[in-house]
Amino acid sequence: MGLGDAVVMGLGGMLGAGVFAAFAPASAAAGSGLLAGLGVAAVIAYCNAMCSARLAARYPESGGAYVYAGRRLGPWWGYLAGSCFVVGKLASCAAIALVFGAYVLPDAPRWPAIVAVIAVAALNDRGLAKTLTATRVILAVVVAALAAVVVGAVVGGGADADRLLPIAGSGGVRGILEAAGFLFFAFAGYARVATLGEEVRDPRRTIPRAIPVALVGALVVYALVAVAILVAIGAPAIAVSDQPLAAAVAAGGLSQLEPLVRVGAAVACLGVLVSLLAGVARTAFAMAARGDLPRTLAVIDPAKAIPRRAGWAAAAVVVAVVSTADLRDAIGWSSVLVLLYYALGDGSALTLGRGRWWAGRGVAALGVALCIVVATALPQEYFVPAVGVLIVAVVSRFTRRRRPARRSAGRGSP
Repeated sequence: MGLGDAVVMGLGGMLGAGVFAAFAPASAAAGSGLLAGLGVAAVIAYCNAMCSARLAARYPESGGAYVYAGRRLGPWWGYLAGSCFVVGKLASCAAIALVFGAYVLPDAPRWPAIVAVIAVAALNDRGLAKTLTATRVILAVVVAALAAVVVGAVVGGGADADRLLPIAGSGGVRGILEAAGFLFFAFAGYARVATLGEEVRDPRRTIPRAIPVALVGALVVYALVAVAILVAIGAPAIAVSDQPLAAAVAAGGLSQLEPLVRVGAAVACLGVLVSLLAGVARTAFAMAARGDLPRTLAVIDPAKAIPRRAGWAAAAVVVAVVSTADLRDAIGWSSVLVLLYYALGDGSALTLGRGRWWAGRGVAALGVALCIVVATALPQEYFVPAVGVLIVAVVSRFTRRRRPARRSAGRGSP
């Protein structure tokens, strides 16, 4: 992939998740203060983007912070980063699939969600060229649909700028931080570029340029949509709606645009699933190749050069989560784990040279601090289970690594 293709993959990973899934819980946490939360999430994403770009230029290989933390901090830190990414992104995939199901079949959202996961896994199974082509088409449809949201919400006749106040929101500083955690769920797609290090032309130049461009583009879109829906229906209505963008358009005089919004939401979710499942599969492959996941996943298809087993295994886990989990729980778990993942990535960047002021150690330190603060600000019903997953992962790795040593000792004993 060249620069344009890499930017498309980054935007394809971001546009959709936050717009159609994260504004509702963010509004419940902070009211109209979700705009401030969006700003905090953008700062975190910027820090992470700069750190990811520096690290990807140094280590242009698949795996993201799993590779970076393993190389810079040690194998155990790399394993924790990989565990956070794989589990967190599997939860993200489940959340986006459930949003897709809600827009396609509101009365029974799980069935279309399961079908979507299987269909996207089959698309990824055909190779990166097909994935990239699909992402281009989906991104064009999503941008057009979001433009319709902004026009319908603002021009429809019910917009009121007073709904933007008070910006502090009802949850105070903690509410804003909590909203930032939910909204960061929307930005994390830019890492899709970093996890494809081996599939980008001239990665040392392409990746550092593609990540910030994709990030800025997504931020502008999110800010426009957030302001539009706030002035259209206000924070209380957003907080209780499963489909806040459709509700904002339906409340105005251009309600005929609502079906377009629903179609755009469904297409956007498919675009996110395409990127997320591919990224999870490649990180799982990298972990399996190093013995941190079952080695049966460390298989590359010789004809298509893709990790087919890892891809289908990830899809199977997502289907299981979709069949049992709640949408907001999936978003919460994903937010905590992905923030911890990037904290480890930024910590890895701290060990590099000083760098320039806009991407050096100061930016990395700020990224680590904000990731940890925002992750701990999220509700305990999300934070505690996420940390529990990491504890299980550590115990599992320790047990696997002890087992060969015990067998070897047994063979040598009389």
